Amino acid sequence: MWPQIVNAAVGIWLMAAPAVLGYGDPARTNDRIVGPLAAAFAIIAVSEITRPVRWVNLPIGIWLLIAPWVLGFPSVATVNSLAGVILIVCARLGGHVTGKFGGGWAALWKSQ
Repeated sequence: MWPQIVNAAVGIWLMAAPAVLGYGDPARTNDRIVGPLAAAFAIIAVSEITRPVRWVNLPIGIWLLIAPWVLGFPSVATVNSLAGVILIVCARLGGHVTGKFGGGWAALWKSQ
């Protein structure tokens, strides 16, 4: 659960970073789009049953790493884009699974 909390905090930081660090477009727009997405998927993945949603933060983290070269960021925003490394690492950490849920369509035919 803690990796998802870290990713949610990174998403919140990305939303606040343009105002705190004072950088403009296109980095500001990128961070204000990517930040809420990263935070939302991390918060959804906190629950054990929705844990696989954490993998959505993997491509978001990769985008944060390549965005400075694709969009031409200033130097401060480029350093801030290293938050993508945190998103990637925390997306790869699965956490301890304590229960099994679902079973798909085969669960309908199991004897009770």
